[in-house]
Amino acid sequence: MAKEILEGVKPTRMELLQMRKRKALAMKGHQLLSEKRDALISSFFDLIRKRKKIRKEAEKKLEEAYKALLMAEMVMGEEKVRDIANKYTKERNVKMEKKNIMGVAIPKFEIEEGESLEYSILSTTSEIDEAVKKSREALDKLVELAEIEGSIQMLGKEIEKTKRRVNALEYIFIPRLLATISYIERQLEEREREDFFRRKRMKALLQKHE
Repeated sequence: MAKEILEGVKPTRMELLQMRKRKALAMKGHQLLSEKRDALISSFFDLIRKRKKIRKEAEKKLEEAYKALLMAEMVMGEEKVRDIANKYTKERNVKMEKKNIMGVAIPKFEIEEGESLEYSILSTTSEIDEAVKKSREALDKLVELAEIEGSIQMLGKEIEKTKRRVNALEYIFIPRLLATISYIERQLEEREREDFFRRKRMKALLQKHE
């Protein structure tokens, strides 16, 4: 089956030069996109490994926070701990910025410092302090994990988009360019052969009449 050629192409030397230039650009673009795809994939798997590590750390921090909360409830009583928690209604905001990886904007989260949790040290114990501390550490890890998850999603989308472009160049556009160049070269060669035989016949006819 013959490969498709680009539409609207005229078999001229000027067109051949243009097709060769387009081929050089397409090959260069394919190389650059392939390098970008490989770099993105490398960054993607780095984040996958990092996610596994941070997820374990987050699970550990959550477990520590839960145990610290249980200890505080055992020492102070559940109602007292709940009362302290209910008095603290100020939320901690998460600020989102963007950082760049190979031209891809990925999220960067940062927890803004809110109001500190204030309670009387005379009516509480060190267990509540430990529970608050562990809860904040767990929250920090969860935000870090969310940042990595968001980055993985963004990189994954960009990898798919880049792969489609690489494949389009490799399996569609470049083969059509090559087929077009080959078509023009064949047409020009055929034309040159016809011109050669025409000149030869003209020469023979002239010699015959001399």
